[in-house]
Amino acid sequence: MKFLDITRETCPMTFVKVKLALAKMDVGQELEVILKEGEPLENVPRSCEEQGYQVLSIDACGDGKHRIMIKK
Repeated sequence: MKFLDITRETCPMTFVKVKLALAKMDVGQELEVILKEGEPLENVPRSCEEQGYQVLSIDACGDGKHRIMIKK
């Protein structure tokens, strides 16, 4: 499993960073992403699914942050 913290990023860089990380991974691998609520939380999961990736879970971590598990 790979890990990516994009809490300091703003849209559209949030999805760009996620997409670049996923591109370096093998099919079937999972990526754990930590991001902020609001635009990143709305856009990243939707964009991933539109690109054919599977969003496995979205969990609140507190402090306005969320953890998303994405399967390539």
